[in-house]
Amino acid sequence: MPVLEKFGPLLGRILIALLFIPAGVSKISGFSGTVGYIASKGLPLPQVAAAGTIVVEVVVALALLIGFKARWAALILAVFTLLAAFLFHNFWAMPADQQMMQSINFFKNLAIVGGLLFVAAFGAGPLSLDNKG
Repeated sequence: MPVLEKFGPLLGRILIALLFIPAGVSKISGFSGTVGYIASKGLPLPQVAAAGTIVVEVVVALALLIGFKARWAALILAVFTLLAAFLFHNFWAMPADQQMMQSINFFKNLAIVGGLLFVAAFGAGPLSLDNKG
């Protein structure tokens, strides 16, 4: 097996998890700020949404990282990231001075969704709990 096929999926999972896990952990210590930010977007049940976000960003991303039920983890993270793009990076509704940065974040989220869909379609790769044994 070529090196890239063996180690590439693991490296990809690590890099994707590095986006989600630290963000989720920071939301634990900054829970009230997270709740406030979610509420500022007009979303219902901001405390429930914040708790759910932490679970997705920490627990589901850890599952992706170790390759446990990675296809499901990737799908959950893809839906979560797509929702975040439309709810929190809606550049088309932002003031002109924020549009460029929010546009970049929006399209980065779409690219992340693309990477997660690759994991959902093709699995975690050989170095994962899903392919142990």
